[in-house]
Amino acid sequence: MILNPTTISNLVLIGTAFSAAFIAALWLSLIFWTYRDIQKRSKDSLLRILAALIVAVLFLPGIIIYLVIRPPQTLEEQYQYALEEEALLQSIEENTLCPGCGRHTHEDWIICPNCQTKLKKNCHQCGKLMELAWNLCPYCGSAAPGMRRENLTMDDALRSLSTEESE
Repeated sequence: MILNPTTISNLVLIGTAFSAAFIAALWLSLIFWTYRDIQKRSKDSLLRILAALIVAVLFLPGIIIYLVIRPPQTLEEQYQYALEEEALLQSIEENTLCPGCGRHTHEDWIICPNCQTKLKKNCHQCGKLMELAWNLCPYCGSAAPGMRRENLTMDDALRSLSTEESE
């Protein structure tokens, strides 16, 4: 095969066209990627446009500049971090405090060991711990002693009194 100047010229022209097409595709894809990436990192529309313009004008140095100055976290990562922080704060706040002295107490404590303030009471029926303000046990449904019970007939009241006295 003999390479004449016309064939060589055509091959160089085709190579140059493919190279130019590749560089143009790379340039456009970097602009597109930059815009999509900044959308995930910022809600500011001006910042989005400026990031895309830096890459569009400066091309490869522009993408390096963008990678240096872009926000380090995506909006999703910022949201997840905020949720984790809120959950951590909530778990700290959920630690029960003694109303008398303000020190941390455990959930299963009946009396504060520091100031002897009553924190919870036992259900008279099942023995499980109840909050002081509760009139009904959430575990067995029995009313706390001395509390008024709704829709109670006189026979039921007398029957419960006679069973308590026999014990």
